[in-house]
Amino acid sequence: MARLLHDVPDAWLSVSATTRAPREGEVDGVHYYFVSRERFEEMAQAGDLLEWAEYAGNCYGTPLSSVLEQMKAGKQVILEIDVQGGFQIREKMPEAHLVFIEPPSMEELEKRLRGRGTEDDETIARRLKAAELELSRKEEYDIRLVNDNLDEAARKLAAYVDEQAELARE
Repeated sequence: MARLLHDVPDAWLSVSATTRAPREGEVDGVHYYFVSRERFEEMAQAGDLLEWAEYAGNCYGTPLSSVLEQMKAGKQVILEIDVQGGFQIREKMPEAHLVFIEPPSMEELEKRLRGRGTEDDETIARRLKAAELELSRKEEYDIRLVNDNLDEAARKLAAYVDEQAELARE
């Protein structure tokens, strides 16, 4: 995402709300809005979330007001969300483009998750199970990119975002 934001100057990455605890180095309002489960449920009930889902035991959602504000400002709004959220977006904003970024293999995904050193075995197992379900829906996306080479995947993603923005302007 950092490369996309660098390569596409009018892109804006949404900051999600989550009920999970911050990881070391994460800053509230920068990486996520860290909220209690009660506050998250209030936001969902009030319609303050464009999409939301529960993933690996925690809730994640996209605050609606900031997305609308950035769209109004002419930004290319990027949401980094799971499959559940992606299909909620498709229902609410059919003009949105869904990009599925997949790992080269489940083995590589597990290696990457373990390499972070931020989650226990049980959480990693839940994330891998969720990933299998998500991978089964990848064909429903507008485009799929395999993240086997970071430079190449980032280049393809930036090109796709630019292309879609150009088409929308026509």
